[in-house]
Amino acid sequence: MSEVRDDRQYTKTHEWILDNGDGTYTMGVTDHAQALLGDMVFVELPSVGDEASAADEFCVVESVKAASGVYAPTDLEVVEANETLDDEPELVNTSCYDNGWLVKFKSDAIDGLMDADAYSATLN
Repeated sequence: MSEVRDDRQYTKTHEWILDNGDGTYTMGVTDHAQALLGDMVFVELPSVGDEASAADEFCVVESVKAASGVYAPTDLEVVEANETLDDEPELVNTSCYDNGWLVKFKSDAIDGLMDADAYSATLN
């Protein structure tokens, strides 16, 4: 069973979003997604200042099985990228909700995301 944390919101495309409480959000891929993808070998992150529109692919995670796009949950501007993943992409597998986060971003509004219960229901 995949781990789903109650303190986050989720997308249909298996990203999690954590409200940092300061106008920024942290984002990564869910435990379910990393398990499906397998061992990560590369993560292509956007640069600080990059902008994306809702539903745009703006990151790529590459595993031994496949490369997969990561999609913007809303219109956003990247304020930090997890550069540790350049040397340790496997953190997406071993710590997807903590050290394996992908980006931090700011956005005017985040709507239409699922809570933990709703996301869990999509996995069954």
